[in-house]
Amino acid sequence: MDLGRLQVLLEGVQKGDVGIDDALESLKILPFEDIGNATIDHHRHLRLGFPEVIFGDGKSDGDIIAIVEKMVESGENVLITRVERKKALRIRKAFPEAKYHPKPRAVTIMTQQVQEEGKGTILVISAGTSDISVAEEAVLTAEIMGNRVDRLYDVGVAGIHRLVDRRERLVQANVLIVVAGMEGALPSVVGGLTASPVIAVPTSIGYGANFGGVSALLGMLNSCAPGVAVVNIDNGFGAGYIASLINRV
Repeated sequence: MDLGRLQVLLEGVQKGDVGIDDALESLKILPFEDIGNATIDHHRHLRLGFPEVIFGDGKSDGDIIAIVEKMVESGENVLITRVERKKALRIRKAFPEAKYHPKPRAVTIMTQQVQEEGKGTILVISAGTSDISVAEEAVLTAEIMGNRVDRLYDVGVAGIHRLVDRRERLVQANVLIVVAGMEGALPSVVGGLTASPVIAVPTSIGYGANFGGVSALLGMLNSCAPGVAVVNIDNGFGAGYIASLINRV
């Protein structure tokens, strides 16, 4: 339940259009609902401004479907991250309105229209095309949280002129998400070109000494650009979420 639906419910009680018993029935699952295999946090939208997000990796499609059923009943928009195509097809069979997003490997189910809450544009940048799946997870997260999102892909430091030529787009963005693997140098460069906050996302893309993204992570943590903050390896969702919170201020 979000703030808008709660306000409508309480106004209905105040006017006498909604009975006390009906209101209690609507509120009885707050703040959470135990369904056996999961404890669903229906109160999260009220506390944090966005419903609970389902991490699909490691969960069976049956477990996911059971959680989604309760979230949809509560009128919540649903975002399921890290979902492979076969599992997504089984989810879509249970919920025909579900949409699968192959690049970020995510599923969305929209029970209500997304309201624009962001104050400016979030620009998502990728160093290479191999980083796009993580970048798209950030894009999808920011969009479903009510933000205008722009993309700037394949502008890594190996061809730095590609980035410099688009500097105007960098300075116009309110928040920037920079996704890079290999040595992870791109966020430092972007951080030196704009006054807006930069959220760096290291990816596991790279050769052996990349150590599955650790080299990019350490490079970003050691950035000399003071406006750069770093999330975990391949965590496009976390970057999109943080960028959305910043963009609401």
